Amino acid sequence: MKNLLICFAVAFVAIAFTSSNTMAQGKGNSLRHVVLFKFKDTSSAEDVKKVVEAFEALPKKIKQIKAFEWGTNNSPEGLNQGLTHAFILTFNSEKDRDDYLVHPDHKAFGGIVGPHLDGVTVVDFWVEK
Repeated sequence: MKNLLICFAVAFVAIAFTSSNTMAQGKGNSLRHVVLFKFKDTSSAEDVKKVVEAFEALPKKIKQIKAFEWGTNNSPEGLNQGLTHAFILTFNSEKDRDDYLVHPDHKAFGGIVGPHLDGVTVVDFWVEK
């Protein structure tokens, strides 16, 4: 019985250490992939709509995407540097994000959006709570 209690204690300490160490590295949270687009002046509203629709379709095609959100800038600060559209994708791991980046459907999306981009910014981060 004493040996069993010692095993449980060691297992508990190992799990607690692993969990706290993982959280400290951000690995216990969600990985956010933030994409900001600035469209060319020559891109029509219809062109932009096609890009947005193609981006919206990716979560149904790429299983690694845990969540997807998007919207257009409405900040009154005027600091967006021409970036008008924000997209936030959530992944469970860096591997899932990396698999998404090389996925054929993501590559195909690049062919749709590329001709219309005047600028793009991408930032990835682990959610801190």
